[in-house]
Amino acid sequence: MFSREASSEAIDLPDDGAGHHGRRQSLAKLSLGAIGVVYGDIGTSPLYAMKEVFVGHHPLTVDQLNIFGVVSLVFWSLMLIVTIKYVFIIMRADNNGEGGSLALLALIQRKSGGGRWTASLVILGVLATALFFGDCMITPAISVLSAVEGLATVSDGFDSFVIPIAVVIMIGLFWLQAVGTASVGRLFGPIMLAYFATLTVLGILNIMDRPDIFQALNPIWAVRFVANDGLLAFLALGSVVLAVTGAEALYADMGHFGRRPIQVAWLYLVLPALMINYLGQGALLLANPAAASNPFFFMASEDFRLPLVILATMATVIASQAVITGAFSVVQQAVQLGLMPRLRIEHTSADAAGQIYIPAVNWALLIMVLLLIFGFRESSNLAAAYGIAVTGTMFISTCMVGVLVKRVWNWPSSATWAFVFAFLCIDGAYFASNLTKVPDGGWFPLLVAVIVFVLLTTWAKGRALMIARMREAAMPIKVFIQSAANSATRVPGTAVFMTSTPEGVPHALLHNLKHNKVLHERVILLTVKIGDTPYVDTAARTVSEDLGQGFHRLILKFGFMQDPDVPGALRDVGGCDGDFRMMDTSFFLARQTLLPSSRPGMPIWREKLFAWMLQNSESAMEFFRLPTNRVVELGSQVEI
Repeated sequence: MFSREASSEAIDLPDDGAGHHGRRQSLAKLSLGAIGVVYGDIGTSPLYAMKEVFVGHHPLTVDQLNIFGVVSLVFWSLMLIVTIKYVFIIMRADNNGEGGSLALLALIQRKSGGGRWTASLVILGVLATALFFGDCMITPAISVLSAVEGLATVSDGFDSFVIPIAVVIMIGLFWLQAVGTASVGRLFGPIMLAYFATLTVLGILNIMDRPDIFQALNPIWAVRFVANDGLLAFLALGSVVLAVTGAEALYADMGHFGRRPIQVAWLYLVLPALMINYLGQGALLLANPAAASNPFFFMASEDFRLPLVILATMATVIASQAVITGAFSVVQQAVQLGLMPRLRIEHTSADAAGQIYIPAVNWALLIMVLLLIFGFRESSNLAAAYGIAVTGTMFISTCMVGVLVKRVWNWPSSATWAFVFAFLCIDGAYFASNLTKVPDGGWFPLLVAVIVFVLLTTWAKGRALMIARMREAAMPIKVFIQSAANSATRVPGTAVFMTSTPEGVPHALLHNLKHNKVLHERVILLTVKIGDTPYVDTAARTVSEDLGQGFHRLILKFGFMQDPDVPGALRDVGGCDGDFRMMDTSFFLARQTLLPSSRPGMPIWREKLFAWMLQNSESAMEFFRLPTNRVVELGSQVEI
């Protein structure tokens, strides 16, 4: 599915902690940035995780065994899933510094050379991406709602204001995306630092009242908890897993900060702060079982509860911002890798390449988040939907990393199977527990995943069919040059014909000759290829071939995290009978109109869906940044 043209020529950037989106910075500064962006999601989990265990859809009795057992499960989940699986293993699987499901998929395909697992891997990667979009919709809703619901612990009179305040915050946050978040982003790190410090202080103050809560770190309490009531413990896993939501962000955001800053921030600040806070919540419940209705906010005295609500709300807004930014990044990767139609991508910063804004995605997310807030109304109701998206993605990541460690890292079979079996059991248990919540809201991320999966696979399959049909009708280029070069009138200037395949004659060239009866002195057949590496060095970007008679075939290569700026790339092209001057260059594009047919390929309904997606995709002129006054579009019809 992915082009391999650029893989051997991609620039090899070391993991120096600077990522790909900025200059080399100090480890401390990058770690602070990671705290503000990467850890917003998992950092806000204490707001609702313990609450859901004891008062959620499958509530537990607030007694010593259950409190110790739950805190023990939370601790060992953070250690096994986040620390060992993500921080120490999965984060080693970087694709030239980039992480995430699609980057991992591209890495495995490139390093292993495809093979019999390729189709299954693509399906897993697309499915993980589909689940991620469900996560992107739920995270802002549940995070902000859980924080604003803290107002009810200040005064019962605030209950009616929870939803209006949450809606105003969401609208403001999504509106902010269009103007860019660079200046706001500088505040993220310090605010989250203050938030994690507050988590630690609250935890310590409550632990001092019941220091026996430290016994919960012994895994024997998790074993006793499960042994006491296996069914209830299994159901409780669906809420316990909320403590590790956001673990995927450690891997997905690796390209922004580098591996080491994320690891340092987790090991020396985030993990200790989270565990101290969970221990503090457990200590509070031992002393006051009635606090289970909202243990996070009841950790603070009444005088400090309102400031805590404000700080927690700011933290959840930051967590939501990180998820929205992640959605933009994943969509950009999917578009570049041919899994989604072209979308308008705007850059909100002249300095940071990673700061992008995609209007269609932004407003679609806002609509879905508002529908979730109005539909579910409480964070507890959304918790059932949240777990399935998270655990499903984790389960898929384990499967993909299992292939990676065997085929790319060449682990021994015994070590590979031990890793895969252990984490499939853990992830599988959490996922199975969350499946019991499908009637209570778990259906939502599954529905979103199915819709997104159908859209992504329909686009990829339809695009492949369309290219295949066009190749069938394509005339060999050498035959065309011999018959047309000497008979057609040549006019001054350069004509660039964009074509999706580096073979045959572009449809736009045939139509131009048929209707205008002329050829330019220099004709460039241009193909843009997006490789399976994030970045391609400028020196390795161009492949050209002189076809004779003033015809040249040119291939421009970009990484899937780069913008395909065609005019900018052409300015750096050498050869091809001279430099490219935009005022003397015309770009010819073919705009296909699809005609669904009964030919083998896809069902009619999917062909119509693909045709609709193609019709509404961003024009190649804007996507490739072509000068608007130098573009000519010629239509053609294609049956698929």
